[in-house]
Amino acid sequence: MDFDRCIDRRNSDSAKWRLYGEDVLPLWVADMDFASPEPVLRALQERVAHGVFGYGAEPPALRSVIVGRLARLYGWEVPEDAILFVPGVVTGLNVACRAFARPGQSVLVQTPVYPPILHAPANAQLSLCETELSLGEEGRYEIDFDDFARGITEQTQMFVLCNPHNPVGRVFSRRELARMADICLAHGLLIVADEIHSDLVFHGAEHTPIACLSDQVADRTVTLMAPSKTYNLPGLSCSYAIITNEKLRAAFQAARVGIVPGVNVLGYAAALAAYQDGGDWLNEALAYLEGNRDFLDDCVRAALPGITMRRPEGTYLAWLDCRGAELPCGPFDFFLQRAKVALSDGALFGQGGTGFVRLNFACPRSMLAEALKRMGSALGAR
Repeated sequence: MDFDRCIDRRNSDSAKWRLYGEDVLPLWVADMDFASPEPVLRALQERVAHGVFGYGAEPPALRSVIVGRLARLYGWEVPEDAILFVPGVVTGLNVACRAFARPGQSVLVQTPVYPPILHAPANAQLSLCETELSLGEEGRYEIDFDDFARGITEQTQMFVLCNPHNPVGRVFSRRELARMADICLAHGLLIVADEIHSDLVFHGAEHTPIACLSDQVADRTVTLMAPSKTYNLPGLSCSYAIITNEKLRAAFQAARVGIVPGVNVLGYAAALAAYQDGGDWLNEALAYLEGNRDFLDDCVRAALPGITMRRPEGTYLAWLDCRGAELPCGPFDFFLQRAKVALSDGALFGQGGTGFVRLNFACPRSMLAEALKRMGSALGAR
């Protein structure tokens, strides 16, 4: 796979490339500017050639492939009937809010965090309890477990975990996950784990699904995963919830009736092909992304004065701290207006996000280099 190849997406159906003007480089929304794996493309071509697109059901092999994958990667033994397919992880978050809490109750989250996690509770008439991740002197985010526990009230019904964390790039350790799980179990909270970036982890870090810590944790956890970020398939809308507790699974199913559609047939075909035959592509993609991450880190240190970042342990998203750059306006507006580079505004990620921007480095390195050149020039011309 040639990850250096620049694919023209500007005149396509890309939300990423159509939102801003033609003079803007978009490094905001979390999809990759890479073609998906060749086995996925072949599977889609074969499915399209079939010519009939009626109501679909998952391919017979898909559940067993997912179960085998979880066992191989994490030693996590999951029964096939614990898997429920949904169009997206955000869909799963919203279904969980409707299924496991009543209007007026609350949901605990760790900020700064992916904005749809902040919005899902309100969609179900729930309130939000925010506990802010602690930013250390070296730029590493840690969990203040005392503050985490203080964020829980009598009305708190569940905790939404984002791991690997979007946007700060942490891949939480087994010890950190165990302490969070212990606190949640002690307070009777359900855990809803957004683990969509679980495959995108760099050297030195290891992803652990929180549900595989113990049977007790699994019994109180809804895990949301997908091939979409891993293989660049978000437009095909295929994700899944893993719920080993039968009562929770039934409640989740009941909450989706009438409002959540099934997965489309192309999404199913792509997911199966990706999981069966996309391993080599993923290994190459991870190596390229890690190279981009390191290139970005070097450029930030050398050419973006007043801006700092901590190398993400996972995801393809960098969280840039612009508070020391003394910008005349917010960093999102500054880089969009002065550099013609579109990033994600940190203020949208909740408490602790103001003064930050999120940068998506899943693009050809030449594109990343051009964006960083523009950003450096804008900083120099202040």
